[in-house]
Amino acid sequence: MPSRDEIFEKVKSALVDALGVDEEDVSPNATMVGDLGAESIDFLDIVFRLEKAFGIKISRGELFPEDVLSSSEYVVDGKVNAKGIATLKSRMPFADLAKFEQNPSVQNFANTLTVEDMVRYVQSKLAA
Repeated sequence: MPSRDEIFEKVKSALVDALGVDEEDVSPNATMVGDLGAESIDFLDIVFRLEKAFGIKISRGELFPEDVLSSSEYVVDGKVNAKGIATLKSRMPFADLAKFEQNPSVQNFANTLTVEDMVRYVQSKLAA
């Protein structure tokens, strides 16, 4: 299995290619949307590049569980409820959702996912 640094370098390369950002902009703490400017269409390209770079299969909704964020079961008045937070945590164990929990507005979720979360996600897929 590749080291964390090797995984980070491949993730960084995929993000630079998919988003057209500079390498120095892709730090572990950079958010995918807020800092790197990723849009929903970009995530398809990112998933494709990660699958190719690591030889893994990423199912729809696995990395970005948009179905949770659009469900009335989990979202009330634009905010993710406790059940939704619990569901996100169980489906995204690689992501640090502490900051999102403080203000669980659906529109804030896009600024939650960081490059480090992506690295942890790939690590979990490679370890499975």
